[in-house]
Amino acid sequence: MSIQQGVKSACLPCGIGHFSTSSALLNEAVRFKKDGLASPQVLDDIAQAIGEQNALERIDLTPAKIELLPDWEKEMASLALEKSRELRHRLESVQNMDELIQIAVETEEYYKYLNREWSSKRLKDCPTCQINTDEDIEESGEEVKVKAEAPKNKLGEYGRKASEARQKLWSDIHEARNIKN
Repeated sequence: MSIQQGVKSACLPCGIGHFSTSSALLNEAVRFKKDGLASPQVLDDIAQAIGEQNALERIDLTPAKIELLPDWEKEMASLALEKSRELRHRLESVQNMDELIQIAVETEEYYKYLNREWSSKRLKDCPTCQINTDEDIEESGEEVKVKAEAPKNKLGEYGRKASEARQKLWSDIHEARNIKN
């Protein structure tokens, strides 16, 4: 079995990583605004950001992979895919530094939004995390002092499946490395 076949679902955290990297690249490009839009550094940063979004769209968040996600992630993944295409098209047609600055600002804002939304929903739905989200606190109407507790030793179904998938992926990686050597 190849490593690629071992990954059977879309990867929203990977998508968040692509937006994070694109945001950093575009912020770096803006740092060189005095050199102009056509400077090698700015053009390279834009090209790399486009590459990040291409990877998100064509590898991590394909429609077939999104279909395999839990319902709560499907909507987020579809929106991330839509935002990625929009970002890529804007970068492919950017005309001046002011436009690039606006794209950089909006990319960073969306990255933060996506990361916070996914993380808070994941933590809320995680049976082994035992974390109260802001929504939980608001719903209870109580003033709550946050107390961190270690997860119970017993993994729930969610944790068990994630652990098994991670172990299988590492096994496939090590097997692929051994075949090459």
